[in-house]
Amino acid sequence: MISLIYGGSGSGKSAFAEARVLELSTEKRVYLATMQVYGNEGRQKVKRHRKMRETKGFSTIERQRALTGCIADNTATVLLECVSNLVANEMFVGETMVPKEQVVHTVVEGITHVANHVKHLVMVSNNIFEDETGYSEETEEYRRALGEVNRQLAAMSDEVIEVVMGCPVYWKGKK
Repeated sequence: MISLIYGGSGSGKSAFAEARVLELSTEKRVYLATMQVYGNEGRQKVKRHRKMRETKGFSTIERQRALTGCIADNTATVLLECVSNLVANEMFVGETMVPKEQVVHTVVEGITHVANHVKHLVMVSNNIFEDETGYSEETEEYRRALGEVNRQLAAMSDEVIEVVMGCPVYWKGKK
């Protein structure tokens, strides 16, 4: 089972994704963390997410880039949080901006590899497409890359669920 959980900031998508993992697995649960932590806000977010999962039986793998080969366990249910961070990490490497096509390929290839080597994969991604355009060219290129990654992940997923104000909306698959 491959699931894509999608929503805006503060929508409840992370809590929903964790609940989905608990529904899918009584066995091995792995949290695949992709966030590069910067500053106090980032540390607080990590702390909040760890607290959310502390009694839920997750082990954690921290991998900010290059997911291929990071896990191969056909008994594991993996929660990948989050695709948006992974795209940013692959696109902005030091002072270099990697071309969109290469970023999309690298991210989708890595996630496909994970999906093919675990029992279930639940992915979290962000909706950053409803606000105004007019950002810098780098930000617009990031948005285009994330949009293409999300589109490809939705195509390969068994279920696609948007979380809006804590309420799941099933776009693909049925609850």
